[in-house]
Amino acid sequence: MPTLRLETLVRASPEDCFDLSLSVDAHTASMGPSGERAVDGITEGRMGPLDTVTWRARHFGLPFRMTSTITAWDRPRRFVDEQVAGPFRSWRHEHTFTPHLDRTLMVDIATFEAPYGVLGRAAETLVLTRYLMRLLSQRNDWLRTELERA
Repeated sequence: MPTLRLETLVRASPEDCFDLSLSVDAHTASMGPSGERAVDGITEGRMGPLDTVTWRARHFGLPFRMTSTITAWDRPRRFVDEQVAGPFRSWRHEHTFTPHLDRTLMVDIATFEAPYGVLGRAAETLVLTRYLMRLLSQRNDWLRTELERA
């Protein structure tokens, strides 16, 4: 099962990083190229413990739906979102926020598994790992820009 790890240093407080990372509106704005939008559950504002959202997006030219739930929530240190329905056999994304001098170190650890056995494992290696890392980086770059602008 692939694991993605991304570290992003942001000139903002852990509280601000945590809150913006849970914003449905911020997620939608940061994922512009894929047209990702919330279509069910929490569709605007900030998510909290056990909240669920269903996203609709277009990746690789194909429409996708993914429903995820906030399964762990410890403001402002950490939260976890996990897929409960969608394109992956499994998806778990842990977000942590640690003070670091005058900044916050945001760490994303995402583990996932594609469906379809051997074909899915090939897709993980050849395409998905790199593609998903690019999406996480795009999102965190957007978050950093917004947080440091404030």
